[in-house]
Amino acid sequence: MQLNKLTLIDAINLLSQKKIKIEEIYGDIDAEIKKHNQELNIFLNVNNNAQKEAEMQAEKLLKGLPIAVKDNFLTKNLATTAASKLLVDFKPPYESTVTQKLKFSGAVVNGKTNMDAWAHGSSTETSDFGATKNPRNSHFLPGGSSGGSAAAVAADMCIAAIGSETAGSIRQPAAWCGVVGLKPTYGRVSRAGVIAMGSSLDSPGPMGKSVADTAFLLNLIAGKDQYDGTTSSNIVPDFTKNLQQGVKGLRVGICYIDHHGLKNAQVANAVKKASQIFSTRGAEVEEVSLSDSLQKNKILNPDYAIGLYTVLQRSEVSSNLARYDGIRYGNPRSFFGVEAKRRIMLGTFTLSAGYADKFYMKALQVRTLYIKNYSQLFQ
Repeated sequence: MQLNKLTLIDAINLLSQKKIKIEEIYGDIDAEIKKHNQELNIFLNVNNNAQKEAEMQAEKLLKGLPIAVKDNFLTKNLATTAASKLLVDFKPPYESTVTQKLKFSGAVVNGKTNMDAWAHGSSTETSDFGATKNPRNSHFLPGGSSGGSAAAVAADMCIAAIGSETAGSIRQPAAWCGVVGLKPTYGRVSRAGVIAMGSSLDSPGPMGKSVADTAFLLNLIAGKDQYDGTTSSNIVPDFTKNLQQGVKGLRVGICYIDHHGLKNAQVANAVKKASQIFSTRGAEVEEVSLSDSLQKNKILNPDYAIGLYTVLQRSEVSSNLARYDGIRYGNPRSFFGVEAKRRIMLGTFTLSAGYADKFYMKALQVRTLYIKNYSQLFQ
């Protein structure tokens, strides 16, 4: 048995029962990385001290198991580049809250994974260090921006991984790579020590080989953080508690399949087919019809969401990337890639005098409509 293929839960159980040794897991993980990382371009930086660190974590909950981390999380003594050559020599002086919590629970960061530079993309093609390939089929992309983390899980180069999502960056690469990705509600997991893209949208989250693995990891990384004022003060529940409960009695809304761009399309039929599985297992499933205005029990047309996201995200990008001025981080702004420059310019334009009310404030108002819409539907 190749131990790098174990799920997180299985690995913890086998280590606890002394049926396997942590060095055996690292032997298989390291062999896989040496064999395939150059071809797939998954890890930008490998932690050469991972196995030694694991031996010191053996008595903790996560038993020293290797967790791959997206390269926009600050990791002390391990380079963090956000896949941009502007930060090529940057070694953070402190640890992100998420990685600190993982280490406190007994995990080891075995490497930093490739991503779209600054998380600007959905394919991991905009990385300054080259695109990552999908380990299921190297002729395809892994998705993004957390493409490296999803690919690391799919390639069994780690036991689980951490990604971040602003608009699909965990869920989409997880789907493309055939793994499980969980995007928590904004504020459930701390953003402290994560290189910011869209500060009102960014959400760190777990990626794994099973639903149980991601739920288990979310238990460990969620919670209020004094270093992130946007984190929720709500008590963190046990996300693994109801995993065996099934969907009986659950009410599920199926949205958007009556959109003109989706009617009778293959993807709409796939969603309908999936909804039938929920029905046969006792869930109450109903279609939620589309509306161009805010109406009770209807869902607002998603077409407006693309525009408002573009305005808000680019505006926050232009603000967040302003700190990389060539003084504090080594390399000048000329090191920004084409996609980063595009987003900075568009964001600066939408925030400029005379245009902020027309674009930025209007986008905030439309976002409020979407929030009201979902709040009503979830009631």
